[in-house]
Amino acid sequence: MSELVLYQRDGGIVTLTLNQPELRNPVSDDDMVDAILAALARLEADAHARVAILTGAGSAFSSGGNLKKMASGDGLASAKPIQTRRNYLTGIQRLPRAFAALEVPVVAAVNGPAIGAGCDLACMCDVRIAGESAKFAESFVKLGIIPGDGGAWLLPFVVGHAKAAELALTGDMVDAAEALRIGLVSRVVPDAELLEAARAMAQRIAANPPQAVRMTKRLLWEARTASLDTVLNLSAAMQALAHTTADNREAMNAFLEKRPPNFSGE
Repeated sequence: MSELVLYQRDGGIVTLTLNQPELRNPVSDDDMVDAILAALARLEADAHARVAILTGAGSAFSSGGNLKKMASGDGLASAKPIQTRRNYLTGIQRLPRAFAALEVPVVAAVNGPAIGAGCDLACMCDVRIAGESAKFAESFVKLGIIPGDGGAWLLPFVVGHAKAAELALTGDMVDAAEALRIGLVSRVVPDAELLEAARAMAQRIAANPPQAVRMTKRLLWEARTASLDTVLNLSAAMQALAHTTADNREAMNAFLEKRPPNFSGE
């Protein structure tokens, strides 16, 4: 059996590829959840990684849940509600927790449909770029279920409450152009240029001091639920650390000396 998530690093940029194209990269099965978590743990521990790109093999980013397994009772759903609850808590719900804890920023390169949990997976990333063939749907309601993977928390922070409610309550699919208009993605490019565009974005992120990038990502995530006072206090503490780094001194010196900086991560 091939690896479910491919891990490739080129310099400071890691590309993570969901690698079950024959099933359109579903993310609800425990083996795929485990593979994604293992890839994220490897990414966090990789001292050379500055940014990651997440994409899907084949024609889809992710089809979301494995409906065949769910229908047969061999997936997340069980005949016993208490077991289904446990399946979610110990299964797919580990993904949003892991992405929230991850300090390395992730750029989603959405190369095709991102449906249900696939749409929510894209929302777990920090930046989303879509190919022209990408489509998105918060489609749980059409199956008579709800966003059990945290989508009710993730999607409103990306597109706002009103648009998230519209998408979640109708289950309607939107194309890449509409996704751009509502802020679900920040850019749409031709399919053939998607990975190149994602890499260009990743390079712009990786060009900055890595510790400052990681702390900025942490502040953005904490600010989703924290009070202004909490964010200000956390910002002051992180800024105190940032001002003592070698990269801060290098950035200042490079600016004054009118030369490109050379950041070490120290």
